Amino acid sequence: MKVLLVNGSPNKEGCTHRALQEVEKALQKEGLETEIFWVGKTVKGCTACMTCKKTGQCIFDDTVNTFAALAEEADGFIFGSPVYYGAPTGNIQAFMERLFCSATRHLTYKPAASVVCCRRGGATASFDRLNKFYTISNMPIIASQYWNMVHGLVREDMESDIEGLQTMRVLGQNMAWILNCIAAGEKVGHGRPQIEDKIFTNFVRR
Repeated sequence: MKVLLVNGSPNKEGCTHRALQEVEKALQKEGLETEIFWVGKTVKGCTACMTCKKTGQCIFDDTVNTFAALAEEADGFIFGSPVYYGAPTGNIQAFMERLFCSATRHLTYKPAASVVCCRRGGATASFDRLNKFYTISNMPIIASQYWNMVHGLVREDMESDIEGLQTMRVLGQNMAWILNCIAAGEKVGHGRPQIEDKIFTNFVRR
C-alpha cells in the first residue's frame, strides 16, 4: 500500500516538508510505501471550464495532472500546507480545487488527512479549510491525538515542537491502521459501497 504526501508550500524543504517527513517515517515503520510530492511554486487556479468532465483530466497540464496519475494507484493521502493569513497557501488550494474537480475518481473512498504549519496562529482555520475537500468526496478523514499542526517560523524551530511532531507520528500510525483495516475488510468481501448516481441541483431555479 502507498500513501502520497503532498507539500503545498512554495518552499520545497521548509516546515511543511519537515512535518510530512515525520508522518512519512511513521508510515514507513508500519511497512507502507510513501512519496512526498511537491506541488511547485506556482499553480494556476481552476477556471471552471469543465473540460475535465469531458476529457478526464485538467486542461492545464502541470503538476495537477502529474499527481492525478500517481493518485490512481495510491491508497491514501496527506495534504500539507503552511498558514498564510489564516488560510492554506493559494498554491495548495488551487492544486486541490483542480485535482478534486478533474480526478475525483482517483480519490473517492481513499483515506486522507491534512497537516498545517504556522508560526503562531491560523492553524485550525487552515486545517478546517483543507478538510472540506475530503468531506465532499466520500473520503474518510484520518485523525491524530491533536489537530494536525506544528509550529515554527523556520524548519529548525519545529524540532522544539515535540508535541506537534508526536502528533505527526500518531497520524502516520493511524493512517496505516485504517489502510490495513480497509485491506482486511476487502479480503472478506467488504469492499467500497455502491454509489448512487449523483443528484445535482441548484438552489436557485427559474
